[in-house]
Amino acid sequence: MAKRPTESTPALFDLPPAPTDMIERRLRRRGFRAVAGVDEAGRGPLAGPVVAAAVILDQRKIPDGLDDSKKLSMAEREALFETIMSTAIVSVAAGSVARIEQTDIRKATLWAMARAVGCLPHAPDHAIIDGIDVPPGLPCPGEAFVKGDSRSVSIAAASIVAKVTRDRMMMRAARHFPDYGFERHMGYGTAAHLAALGTLGACALHRATFAPVRMAIEKQNAAGRAGGVDLSIEMGLLFAENLTETELAD
Repeated sequence: MAKRPTESTPALFDLPPAPTDMIERRLRRRGFRAVAGVDEAGRGPLAGPVVAAAVILDQRKIPDGLDDSKKLSMAEREALFETIMSTAIVSVAAGSVARIEQTDIRKATLWAMARAVGCLPHAPDHAIIDGIDVPPGLPCPGEAFVKGDSRSVSIAAASIVAKVTRDRMMMRAARHFPDYGFERHMGYGTAAHLAALGTLGACALHRATFAPVRMAIEKQNAAGRAGGVDLSIEMGLLFAENLTETELAD
């Protein structure tokens, strides 16, 4: 049964200095042997997919240095990514820009999380998810933990895998759209990205329902109507779905 955070959830100021396996050990005592940590990367950017990862760690080979991916340098994330991929059971799923546009970023994120868990080669007994929502459609019981990537080694591992995977996807995408600087800001709304968006307009990887992108599209439409051109909100958004994970990561 899905469980949202409750009053018994430790307060944020009670967070450990680094993630531990306390949550996983508690679940194993209840009979849940295979516990999958789940996290996402890319809810906030103006462009690109949202990526979710599910990770079942080998309790005998928990990598040293696991933490919330945002607290780690790129070099640290890359090194831990390789270790996680070689020692853990991992699944990754991406919610495309098209899916984000057709539903919304929250629904696309939860869909990617559920798909990542469902595609694990070994079904977990329980899933622990970063945040406040338990994705619908999980193949096992799930529980959400606020700041889970700072509390659980499994969720921290998932956050690293999701972040590194998405960064590689955006660096690959930058080869197709070289003028936006995706390889530097990964689609987030930095000053440089907003400047490029204002100058160049939106491309197929931009999320048209996000306000800065919507404004850029309206500006493009206003300029284009004089020549009989009107951009559709769809504007080729299926591009992201047509790039396979292998193509984006190479």
